[in-house]
Amino acid sequence: ERIINEPTAAALAYGLDKKKEQTIAVFDLGGGTFDISILEIDPEIGTFEVKSTSGDGHLGGDDYDEELINYVAEEFRKKEGIDLRQDPMALQRLKEAAEKAKCELSTVTETEVNLPFIISNARSEALHLQSVLGRKQLEELCGDLVDRTIATCAQALEEGGVTKKEVEEVILVGGMTRMPLVQQTVTEFFERK
Repeated sequence: ERIINEPTAAALAYGLDKKKEQTIAVFDLGGGTFDISILEIDPEIGTFEVKSTSGDGHLGGDDYDEELINYVAEEFRKKEGIDLRQDPMALQRLKEAAEKAKCELSTVTETEVNLPFIISNARSEALHLQSVLGRKQLEELCGDLVDRTIATCAQALEEGGVTKKEVEEVILVGGMTRMPLVQQTVTEFFERK
């Protein structure tokens, strides 16, 4: 028995140790961090060689949520003159709604954030937050975050001395890889699904 790293565990989980000798990329975009590993697998002798690994400890789903939170809060501030980010309870409700909307926008093209009685104004009137978000808006807000993952991929390839053409399979791991823009961008970068 031995401890293996996460990319190797992902490769094993996908059964890649039973296929032919190949070079793979494990693209792991989770809630808080992003990691990319380039592995060389030789099933005949049962070896996994990590050619390179790179990552960003401050790039994950939480950052995508933050973009949505700021967008919705700013729209509300412009309309009502109140910044929801200054009220801990309102901010918590907004965080939960933003994460839910982000997840929904992976499968639908439009969703609604609807938070009744989110906060009271100076006249003690209850205010409601209602905002329609589209997938295109999310992609525009988070496009630079996706671009950062690709820059890290290029760095990992360079450090491993591997070209995109030599990577035979790309494994997407982590909840944020369900986002269509992430899938599309990774497909375009590696020139394979």
